[in-house]
Amino acid sequence: MTNAELPAPRTVVPIEPSLLIAEAFDQAQVTELRHSVTSCVRAAGLAGQRLDDFVLAVNELITNAVRHGGGQGRLRLWLRGGDLVCEVADHGQGISERRLRDRDRPPPETAGGWGLWLARELSDTMEVETGDAGTVVRITAALAARQPLTRPRDG
Repeated sequence: MTNAELPAPRTVVPIEPSLLIAEAFDQAQVTELRHSVTSCVRAAGLAGQRLDDFVLAVNELITNAVRHGGGQGRLRLWLRGGDLVCEVADHGQGISERRLRDRDRPPPETAGGWGLWLARELSDTMEVETGDAGTVVRITAALAARQPLTRPRDG
């Protein structure tokens, strides 16, 4: 290549252009982190009951990480297309296969065991990767409410 030849332009793509929060936490940061999540998801476009539901789901996940996942965790929140995605990871001993398969609502008198059930119920999707080295739970919330498919009426 000579000085007269210009190099081909390079496209630089940010690794995570839509990352809103990436933070490690322990018990002392749970409340502050919940407030940060609330502000971010509100600014991203969630409102009303959908905002409240998603923040409660995230709070359940970060609380579970502290209680069952070694006392600390990592939270990442980002935009992916029209969805908010929240990932909470910990270094606990994992979640049993039986617990992961259980989709039933816990009995009302049960003091514990509500976290994963609530997170699943209050988000649009939930994925769990778990093992001896820890757990990663990823939930999503669509920014625009998804409309059910309907058939046109004959008229």
